[in-house]
Amino acid sequence: MSLVPPDPAADRPKFVESEVCTAEHCFHAFDALYCALTPSAIPITPMFPDEKYPLFITWNTCRPDRPPRLRGCIGTFEPHPLHAGLAEYALVSAFRDRRFRKISKSELPNLECGVSLLTDFEDADSYLDWTIGVHGIYISFPHPSTLNSASSGAPSPLSSSSYLPRITSMQTFTATYLPEVMPEQGWDKIDAVDSAIQKAGWTGTITEDIRRSVKLRRYQSRKHHVDWDEYVAWRNEHGPDFQI
Repeated sequence: MSLVPPDPAADRPKFVESEVCTAEHCFHAFDALYCALTPSAIPITPMFPDEKYPLFITWNTCRPDRPPRLRGCIGTFEPHPLHAGLAEYALVSAFRDRRFRKISKSELPNLECGVSLLTDFEDADSYLDWTIGVHGIYISFPHPSTLNSASSGAPSPLSSSSYLPRITSMQTFTATYLPEVMPEQGWDKIDAVDSAIQKAGWTGTITEDIRRSVKLRRYQSRKHHVDWDEYVAWRNEHGPDFQI
């Protein structure tokens, strides 16, 4: 879900890191991936409370003098028990993100794991009713062929163009961006909503009617990151002999 920061020198946005999301959550996710790639490894039993949260796992590749590069990011808006949910989505985001090939064992030393626990879901009054740097956005909207575009005077997003997407008018489009994405990309609200509309699969013209048809649900994220060296130190302290 997260995108590559456009400015290599840009610092990460300072999102809330609290008792809600801790390094222990990241270590557990990292441990799931390490053990999946190391059949002889024994998973370490998590000690944090097995509470339920919607969650996302982000894998980044980190190298000296380069900004982190996205390597995989998948999550769920369904609350999951953290013990099983973090382990499950650590592997889903590592192996099933269709934008990337599967993460291999040789990549582990260059990886960083980010865990986002999602909180404070609210229905927005409009597609602009949210705050950059605070909220993530989840959008849904109907196929634009169901809209009355005459009210805006803008050209219809459906034309005789040969490249129109083959999508039925019954389809509902959905997409999300985590809170950190907008500051990282330097987007304003319209930039973010337009990008989410495209991410959802709409390839036609984005009109004001389409934007107004968007139902937006805003949320906040409690996030933490750990890198490979931090995970290795944790694993050596809490588990059997480390193997790589």
